Amino acid sequence: MATITKKIYFDKSGYYFIGLPILVLLGFWSSYFSKLFPGTNDYNSYFHFHAVMMTLWILALIIQPILIRKKELTLHKFIGKLSYILMPLLFISVILLKHFQLQKQLEIVNGEISLSGPSPHLLLPFKDLLILGIMYIIAIVNRRDINIHARAMIATGIVFIEPALSRFLIGITDSVPVGFLTTIGLVYAILIALMIVERKQKKGRWIFPLVLSFYIIVHSLIIFQVQIGFWETFAKWFAGLPLT
Repeated sequence: MATITKKIYFDKSGYYFIGLPILVLLGFWSSYFSKLFPGTNDYNSYFHFHAVMMTLWILALIIQPILIRKKELTLHKFIGKLSYILMPLLFISVILLKHFQLQKQLEIVNGEISLSGPSPHLLLPFKDLLILGIMYIIAIVNRRDINIHARAMIATGIVFIEPALSRFLIGITDSVPVGFLTTIGLVYAILIALMIVERKQKKGRWIFPLVLSFYIIVHSLIIFQVQIGFWETFAKWFAGLPLT
C-alpha cells in the first residue's frame, strides 16, 4: 500500500511567533526598551519608526495564521492587503536607520567619502532585507498556494530572530563572537529542523533550504572577512546619500 504523507500547512505558526515579541524585548531591552518606557531615551525618530514597523509585522505574523485557523478569511485577506503598504515601510525604516547609524562612521579624507568602520557589517541588515523581500514576493505571488505562501511568510519571521537573539546572547556572554556564532547556529538549527520535519512534503520544500543558503553565504563572508570591492563602493555611496 502507498504511504500517504500528511500535508503540513503551518497554520499553528502564529502561536510559535508569540515568542518573537519576547525575544525582541530581551534582545533590545538594554539598548532601547529600558530607556523607552521611563522616557529617558534620546533616540532619533528613525529608531522609533523602525520599532513600530517591526512590531506591526510581527503582530501580522502572529495574527494571520490564527485567522486562518478561525476561518476568518475576509479579515486575513484584508490584513494581507495592508502588507502591501507595511512591507515597503518596513524596508524604508531599515534603510533610514542604517543610513543614520552609518553617518557616525562617515569621514571625508582628501575630499573623498570614507567609512571609519568595517562596511562588511552592512551585509547583515541588507541580508535581512534581501531575505524579507524575496520571501515576501514569493508569498504574495503564491498567495493562493498555501504550501508555498505559508512557508515564505514564516521565513520572513525567522529573519527577526538573528538581530534580537544575537544582541541578547552578546549581552549575557559579554562576547560578540560567542553571541554571534551561537545565534547563527541556532537559526541554522531551526531551518534544518523545519527541513527535516517536512522532508516528505511534495510542495514548498525548497523555501527553507533557499533561506538557509542565503544565511550561509552572507555569514561566511562576514566570518572569514571576505572583502568585496563593489560592496565597499556601495557602502560608501550609500553612506553619502542625503537620506538622513
